[in-house]
Amino acid sequence: MPTAFELPKRAMAIFAHPDDVDFGCSGTLSLWADQGVHITYCLLTSGNKGTHDPKMAPARLERIREKEQRAAGAVVGAKEFVFLGHGDGELEVSMKLRGEVCRAIRIHKPDVVFTQDPWRPYQIHPDHRVAGWSAMDGIIAARDHLFFPEQLRGKLTTHRVTRVFLFGTADPNVWFDISTTLDRKVAAIGSHTSQVRDFKGLSERMRAFAKQTGGAWGFKAAEGFRLLELA
Repeated sequence: MPTAFELPKRAMAIFAHPDDVDFGCSGTLSLWADQGVHITYCLLTSGNKGTHDPKMAPARLERIREKEQRAAGAVVGAKEFVFLGHGDGELEVSMKLRGEVCRAIRIHKPDVVFTQDPWRPYQIHPDHRVAGWSAMDGIIAARDHLFFPEQLRGKLTTHRVTRVFLFGTADPNVWFDISTTLDRKVAAIGSHTSQVRDFKGLSERMRAFAKQTGGAWGFKAAEGFRLLELA
């Protein structure tokens, strides 16, 4: 990763489920937060089906997972949260969802967006695919006044995102050294107690993966992304 990379003032992560961001890019976001970048999380679903407990009601799980995501975000240094509240496993590419993402971008005005790579081969989870597509579609809509013009009748204005970092990608072209924030990435993941059964084993796997990702670039630990520069 070039040392001259210019950090943005504001960044937003747009993702499908509570914990996706922590597995995907929380090491980098922690690094940026430490350097003054304002971080906003935009969660598309409530994660209300993510349980093997037959006695767990979806509404209760939704509350638990929102609390867990706020706790994980606090570890990372996220400042704001947007919970769109769609049903887990029910995301669909639609103008409604595109408009919701567009509105979030226009409100929070990130310079950079992190989202899941919708082009990843063999990405089997439908919510992950839709999250990436909806983030990209919302980014394009947010910059042009004729998309969702009803949003612009008050104080909102159009907003142009300049860079997108796709996480969970099979084709990274940029890497960040997270050796100083890997502990926080692991702690953020551990905040999702409803999802983590074997934290010790998971922690070891995440550390090994970060080490492997960074090894080729001389980093002790790294996260890789597909960077898209938007004109």
